[in-house]
Amino acid sequence: MSTLPERAPSAADFTNETPARESRDRPLTMRRAMLGLGLGNTLEWYDWQIFGLLAVTIGPHFFRNESSVDATLSTLSIFAVGFAMRPIGGIVLGGVADRIGRRRVMLLSVAMMALTTLVIGVIPDASTIGVAAPLILLVCRLLQGISTGVEAPLSTAYGAEVMPKGRSGTAAGVISFFVNFGILLASLINYVLGLTLGDALMGDWGWRIPFWVGAVMGLAVFWLRRSLPETLHEDDPEYVGSTSKVWGSVFTRWRSLLAIIFVVGAAQAFNYGWNVGLPTLARTKFHEDPTTVFGITTVLALIMMGGSLLVGPLADRWALSRVFLGGRILMIPAVFLILLYMHKSITTFTVVLLVGAPVLLTNMTLYVLVSTSLMPKGVRAAGGGLGYGIGVAAFGGTASYLVVWLADAGLSRLFPVYMAVLAALSIAFYVWAKKTEGVSLGE
Repeated sequence: MSTLPERAPSAADFTNETPARESRDRPLTMRRAMLGLGLGNTLEWYDWQIFGLLAVTIGPHFFRNESSVDATLSTLSIFAVGFAMRPIGGIVLGGVADRIGRRRVMLLSVAMMALTTLVIGVIPDASTIGVAAPLILLVCRLLQGISTGVEAPLSTAYGAEVMPKGRSGTAAGVISFFVNFGILLASLINYVLGLTLGDALMGDWGWRIPFWVGAVMGLAVFWLRRSLPETLHEDDPEYVGSTSKVWGSVFTRWRSLLAIIFVVGAAQAFNYGWNVGLPTLARTKFHEDPTTVFGITTVLALIMMGGSLLVGPLADRWALSRVFLGGRILMIPAVFLILLYMHKSITTFTVVLLVGAPVLLTNMTLYVLVSTSLMPKGVRAAGGGLGYGIGVAAFGGTASYLVVWLADAGLSRLFPVYMAVLAALSIAFYVWAKKTEGVSLGE
């Protein structure tokens, strides 16, 4: 019995048109496809960021019997649970995507995120429904973790498959642009609501508005993705078949799986250390002005957005592995810039954050595509999703905590050493896997 839709639109719709139709329709169709992929990543990262930014505000509504600090910590623990669920998303939904096709799993992923975001925005607080409130919140975060665990690797794989040959880097750059747009949008919406509603109304009910915005965005993304073509079919030479065969093929390529974990882990540790850890250190240990810190991190987000559209095509022109390895090698000295920020100085903070921005940009634009390239098409979603989830959970989710904890313990010098070791291991494992098992995208 067929598991893939027999009449699903095909990726050939993008490439096998007559010359006249191709010149007229293909650019519009391609833009629509990339918009559906990109906005899905915007939604995932927007919703993820919103929950973290509003943890202090959300906590008292769901943990009424705790102090404000304990309520915040309880909310953050639920936030952390989402990271732990990402490998599950890679295992469950990644395997399904290699079995029944990309399109339906991408629809499921965005539907899960949109629905759970809406639920979080309308849950009555603990004073109304008691312990059911935090339990519902926990279930929503578990489902969001599963959704996020497959979205980035699957959408990047899909973008690379649907794009014309030799333009996988461009696809990664577009998706990275939308990821950074989601992060920036979350910060801006909170900032605007804080200015217009004030702290009192924001703490009372205004915190729900960003979640409603996310739910509406999810409906739009779902509509856009409904018309996407399928890129994996049963008659595809690289189609593997049963779930057991998919995972058997993934674990046969264990060197590639190991490389994916460290390629993702080092990039995410660098990202969370730079985007979250350093700003948190500035606000807590060195008591920098929060508004000024927000302004500087907004500049960083804008650099990441615009730069993504340059780095992607550059990887197509100069070879994916060459640009990736260049950026990853530069990560090793770049992480030691953190040591310059040892005392209160907003100037030093700004210099460190922005000088490291090009290195962060290169790594964050290409790391998912590089991971995707290590798995053949038939097991790309499963292998990429599993490695991505483990890498983010093990190294990304702990990086910002390590930055602040080590600084508070007077051990700031250990974090860049830790990061440099991660970067070096990711280079070694990637080169080893590429040499022994090969790559299926880029060069």
